[in-house]
Amino acid sequence: MSSLFACEKPNTWRTVFGKYWDVVEAKSKSKKPGKLLDLEKWYQEELPTLISSRPDKHVTQSELVRLMEWKLTRGKFRPRLQQLVASNSEDTVERSSRKAFSLLPDVKAAIAELSSLKGVGPATASAVLSAGAPEQAAFMSDEAMESVPGLKPIQYTAKHYALYLGKMVQCTEKLNKADPLQDWTPHRVEMCLWAQAAAKQQKIPLLEDEGVKKTRSEPDADQRPGKRLRTK
Repeated sequence: MSSLFACEKPNTWRTVFGKYWDVVEAKSKSKKPGKLLDLEKWYQEELPTLISSRPDKHVTQSELVRLMEWKLTRGKFRPRLQQLVASNSEDTVERSSRKAFSLLPDVKAAIAELSSLKGVGPATASAVLSAGAPEQAAFMSDEAMESVPGLKPIQYTAKHYALYLGKMVQCTEKLNKADPLQDWTPHRVEMCLWAQAAAKQQKIPLLEDEGVKKTRSEPDADQRPGKRLRTK
């Protein structure tokens, strides 16, 4: 599954990105019908808009609780984490997340700040930052990390997240250098890697011949998705 990560052809990545919601819908059918799809739409579309609309970026307690629900629905359900996150007060969540976003571009410090919240580890913290600052952070999903060479065995630590994010930033820079649109972000790269891995699990073909050897010319338009990521 490292083939896509090693690919430097933006058109191949756009093909995968363009099928993102097809993969989400297929995966949603294997979970509680419709739940994952609804949560994914909320996380990828509504939450970023809410965070960005605030003069001082932050998330509310209810948003953090729903974000955890999204994360656990995507992966292994762990009710204890949901309970821990819900036990944080509204004021504590807003204050901590406000400070975390103000610490950017120091992602390491922002991750540490959010990890002070109950039930929040580096992976959940990365999901918060990815929603509000996709150009600086990528969600620490199992699928994306397993798609990046050199990151196994996976560890849900701040140090391992730093290694992962460094790889995602490098990939983003390579894609933007080759792509005239220059609209790639670490979060979008993560979405593509997740889609490739999830599609393989669902036996959904995303690319002809894995896509990495295709040589046809770059698309002349942005292929965006049709609709619009332990304590880890």
